[in-house]
Amino acid sequence: MNPLVIIRIAFRALNKNKLRSTLTMLGIIIGVGAVIAMVSIGQGAQSTIQDQIASIGQNMLFIRPGSSNQGGMRFGAGSVSTLTADDVEAIRRECSAVRYASPGVRASVQVVFGNLNWSTSVQGVNQDLPEIRKWTVESGEFFTEVDIRTAARVVVLGKTVVLNLFPGTDPVGQVIRIRNLPFRVLGVMATRGQNQMGDDQDDTIIMPYTTAQRKLLSITHINFAMVSAVSPASTFTAEQQITELLRQRHRIKPNQEDDFTVRNLTDVADAAEETNSIMTRLLGSVAGVSLLVGGIGIMNIMLVSVTERTREIGIRMAVGARSGHIRLQFLTESVVLSLLGGLMGVGFGIGISIIISRLLGWPTLVSPASIAVSFLFSGTVGILFGYYPARKAAGLDPIEALRYE
Repeated sequence: MNPLVIIRIAFRALNKNKLRSTLTMLGIIIGVGAVIAMVSIGQGAQSTIQDQIASIGQNMLFIRPGSSNQGGMRFGAGSVSTLTADDVEAIRRECSAVRYASPGVRASVQVVFGNLNWSTSVQGVNQDLPEIRKWTVESGEFFTEVDIRTAARVVVLGKTVVLNLFPGTDPVGQVIRIRNLPFRVLGVMATRGQNQMGDDQDDTIIMPYTTAQRKLLSITHINFAMVSAVSPASTFTAEQQITELLRQRHRIKPNQEDDFTVRNLTDVADAAEETNSIMTRLLGSVAGVSLLVGGIGIMNIMLVSVTERTREIGIRMAVGARSGHIRLQFLTESVVLSLLGGLMGVGFGIGISIIISRLLGWPTLVSPASIAVSFLFSGTVGILFGYYPARKAAGLDPIEALRYE
């Protein structure tokens, strides 16, 4: 009953019918490979969604003006001007779950430098934007609180604007014109790429919100506000505190609707993660059916092997082998068959994931956990589907087995 001897005998028995053993392992190979490939696609999509949400900012909440109702017609969120910079300052000062807060105004503009021009958007924010959105300045510097108080004509450019207005030139210190007004370039933001909606986050110009209000838009309200909570767990507390504070500041009665909307990005992230997790489990389950089919193939081939080796079993029993020895021998052959298929399936699944990523451009993420689970599951399949043939072999009558031709 030496384990090494048992394994060696198992390999010898499987080696006698190489083609049959290979075809039997093929079901396990495809099953394990399919599980790993499908799970890697799901996890890759989940990772991409999380990265896109994280690119907006960490622990973030968006605050927008609410809807309006005029003459029986209900307009959407943002159709009324109910938010001010003072509201944002009060949020930052009085809400303990809030770390950073920034007013925001937005406008579409045509920007000119020399003989080049570019149509883009302007974001008016305060000095907390880099912290709120975790967006670093690649070169130069960001504007300060002094620039906001004085409504200074200074800007920080997104990378797309730089590529179109300053090809091969350092924009820091240069002067651009927006609506015939000169603005000095303080810095350039690091590349951010597209958001989850496909919009280019680098195609923007950032300036003090007071400058955008007074010099470009001639308004006193803000279009939105961005808030960063002190931690991911604090976002829901921050949402509740902001809602209570704004209702109080806007004198909203208990039976009235809010004239603002607070959107918690943690809700968006959780919903996306839950949806993608369900899809990943579904894909993995469908692929797992292939493993079960492979297990049925192992059971079938082991039953054939028991029939073919009936006389061998009788001889083993005649020279002293017990039923447990026979059962263990055939069970070992089944497990070896499934584990070899599982090992090859792991390589097959990783290869398929790489091919899918390169040819189709789909994000894939092969995790060690999916490899370990698939490999262990293939071993379990070998045990489950190999037990019945092993038990049948162990239950043969030695005398009848010796007479079998």
